[in-house]
Amino acid sequence: MTTKFNLLRPCHHTLHFFTLHSPPRPAGKSLRYAVQSSDATSADDTSALSSSTLPYGPSLHKGLPPFPLESTKCISNDCETTDNSYTSLDERSFTRIFDVSALRVPADLCYDLENRFRGHLLNWPRIKNIARVPGDEIDDELKRILPCSVDGEENNLAALNRRVYGKAEGDGEPLNSVLYRDKLARTFNSRGYVNFKNLAKISRPKKKKKRDDGKKRAVKGVGKNDMIFIEVIEEGDEDGEDISRLLGDNIKREKWRGSTRLLLLDEQYALKGIEELPKSIKAVLKEHDVDGTTPAFELVKCKLTLFYDYWQMNEILEVVLPKGMIIPSSFEIVGHIAHLNLRDEHLPYKKVIAKVILDRNKPKIQTIVNKIDVIQNEYRSMELEVLAGNHSLATIVVENGLRFHVDLATVYWNSRLATERQRILSCFTRNDVVCDVFAGVGPIAICAAKIVKRVYANDLNPSAVDYLERNCVLNKIERKMEVFNMDGRRFIETVFSCQGTHSITQVVMNLPNDATEFLDAFKGIFKENNRDREFILPRIHVYGFSKAQDPEFDFHERIRIALSEVAFEVEMRRVRLVAPGKWMLYASFILPERVAYAKAGSVL
Repeated sequence: MTTKFNLLRPCHHTLHFFTLHSPPRPAGKSLRYAVQSSDATSADDTSALSSSTLPYGPSLHKGLPPFPLESTKCISNDCETTDNSYTSLDERSFTRIFDVSALRVPADLCYDLENRFRGHLLNWPRIKNIARVPGDEIDDELKRILPCSVDGEENNLAALNRRVYGKAEGDGEPLNSVLYRDKLARTFNSRGYVNFKNLAKISRPKKKKKRDDGKKRAVKGVGKNDMIFIEVIEEGDEDGEDISRLLGDNIKREKWRGSTRLLLLDEQYALKGIEELPKSIKAVLKEHDVDGTTPAFELVKCKLTLFYDYWQMNEILEVVLPKGMIIPSSFEIVGHIAHLNLRDEHLPYKKVIAKVILDRNKPKIQTIVNKIDVIQNEYRSMELEVLAGNHSLATIVVENGLRFHVDLATVYWNSRLATERQRILSCFTRNDVVCDVFAGVGPIAICAAKIVKRVYANDLNPSAVDYLERNCVLNKIERKMEVFNMDGRRFIETVFSCQGTHSITQVVMNLPNDATEFLDAFKGIFKENNRDREFILPRIHVYGFSKAQDPEFDFHERIRIALSEVAFEVEMRRVRLVAPGKWMLYASFILPERVAYAKAGSVL
């Protein structure tokens, strides 16, 4: 028979026992769609697979699925989609039951034995090798009141039950202080003594008010029960003593021998007897079997149930997606938003992929979006589709210890460039004056304002400028920054020709798609100035894309053509591969003097 133990815990300062039933298997959320991939392996096929073809450890291709497998396609009449897309999944279909064996050992020996049996234990990820045995957790002070024999006398057990339920007067034992005060409060209330109307509240701890918001709230300390559940399978014992009145109706065991633990053995020892265990385990068993009549250890059979919350994202998607399809495993995180770039082959499964990612990254991730098309507008804003979670694309991003308000619906942000932005900031000193031509919401400009003397930031997108000004105030650097909203070429001409601006030493042009087209704006920026007067030639940091076989040479040539100058040194490196065959590159150079003082229409 299958025995589900009830949890027995002592309550300090009282003789109360709280009986908490083991959590039932979750019935799954109410979904309109049933989920399991059409390519998923059925229960019969799984059992037919040989052990050599199955991976070691837990797997969705192993174990027994307790629920029937159905198709992932939409089967409801009110389905919102009309194509063959896969819209949701049934969490129950990912429940798997595994047969394992365990050694039931005394609690005080479990950790020592775990080290000795390390190579023969289960050692599955996210599962501890030691499992508690509900019903054995009793305080040492209460051991003496439990029945110590099986001679049919029930006086000790009856007295314990009467004391638990507040009926101890009949056997001559006094009530404890809590039960006495509780009885006193009830007595006075029933007789109408209004002076003691609050006595019951004083004698009991305050109860937290439940917030009724229509949603179930997670209880701290119970979350792991949604991942793993262990059942001990025991054979009936007619000689065992019936203590169902104390531990539950389904429990019939021998007399209590102390707190015990379960050491989960490796899966290769499942459903095997003691004779088939390795010699190292049998040697330990013989070592602790002193009198030969009452063994200290007991080999028991268990059923280990793993629920949907146990499995990792790639393990679930491997079952849901068709065989041979690449599993999407990487995504960009922007605040509470996960930004995906799904391939065309993933689009029919985009809802399922989004749900799995959202379930595995809560509560950090609350929204899943997918980029629909490449960036083509002049404001660099992306066309995004919300796949799961809330539909708010406004979030707060923390980078380099600073906070940035971002709305992905109207502005551009790329968290994958955080390391590159930090590399640029390491080039600045406290005496620098920085000009950020394409600042966006200010990830470089605002961080630079914490380092340099002055920052001039510009962006063509009005929404980006609004967020840039808001972020300046949020990070308290508005006095060191001046914000512009104009075209990049016009901004360069304005900021370098203005007599009131500081002498700019660093220029950042982080617009990889078009930055090189704005380099011609630096031609003749000092032409109106006297050559006898010393001006600092700024260092320019520019980014670009290249699909050429030699991307460095291609990017270098585009810079020279834009400036109409060849005799200057350029530092260059590859930043990252943004697409197959497409590199993002970084170039840094000091503006050539001939370019800075060139006259209009002159050929260098």
